[in-house]
Amino acid sequence: MKVFSWVFMTLFLACSSGNDNKGVYAVAEESMVNDMEDIALNTPPPPVPQEETGPRQEVEQKIIKTGNLRFETPDLAATQKKIMEAVDSSRGYLQDDQSGKNYGQIYHRMQVRVPTANFQQLLDAVSRGVEYFDEKTISRQDVTEEFVDITARLKAKRELENRYLSLLKQAKNVKEILEIEAELSKIREEIEAREGRLKYLQSQVSYSTLHIYFYKNVAETGATVSYGSKLGNAFKGGWNGLSTFILGLVYLWPFIILLILAIFLLRTWRKRHKAKATKNNTP
Repeated sequence: MKVFSWVFMTLFLACSSGNDNKGVYAVAEESMVNDMEDIALNTPPPPVPQEETGPRQEVEQKIIKTGNLRFETPDLAATQKKIMEAVDSSRGYLQDDQSGKNYGQIYHRMQVRVPTANFQQLLDAVSRGVEYFDEKTISRQDVTEEFVDITARLKAKRELENRYLSLLKQAKNVKEILEIEAELSKIREEIEAREGRLKYLQSQVSYSTLHIYFYKNVAETGATVSYGSKLGNAFKGGWNGLSTFILGLVYLWPFIILLILAIFLLRTWRKRHKAKATKNNTP
């Protein structure tokens, strides 16, 4: 019934004269939008004889693979070289590379993208020679359902866009043209958003991500080095404290002047008071 309703509305618009059909046009437009999406998304395809289609083909699974490795190594440079050789042989590339030093530890962090078909090859190459992993996790996210859903909705939106383009050619006045173009703009925004999401999912499916963190524990030994470092920090802290004190005095110079003036006046008053008392006590 929805299909016949939509066809009737479309034919009515096409055959109408240039009069102002505001209410009818709005109802037809809204009905068209709802019916097109319902037909594209909810109506199952008609059955096809088995001999024409052959065996039913399963939908290709879309899996996003992500791995995390964390381990200790006695030689950071040698481990980095081994990992880069494995990345090159797996046709991957280095997306992020960081290194630094924590308390008692020198570390290296790498993020590698590799074709999903070569993910296990890279994982085995990096793991080779590692005696113990602090962390080794492999996650697989199935996005097949989302991929199929977005593809179907994208197809429906493109068909709806074509219908609006056909209506645009049949528009009779400026108002109808503006209303149709406004709806076309919304539809194209939704199409671009879904296309962007599909490209992102395809990129994540095609290339897997491996996070690698390896480190080397270092212990600071030698009392002379430790004491000299502390002594240097003490001199530096003392100099900083003296500089801060001098700057504080500079900021407080008005109060210091007032204090000196008050002391001077107090001492002058006391001398005069003492002299006057001595004079009064003299016979």
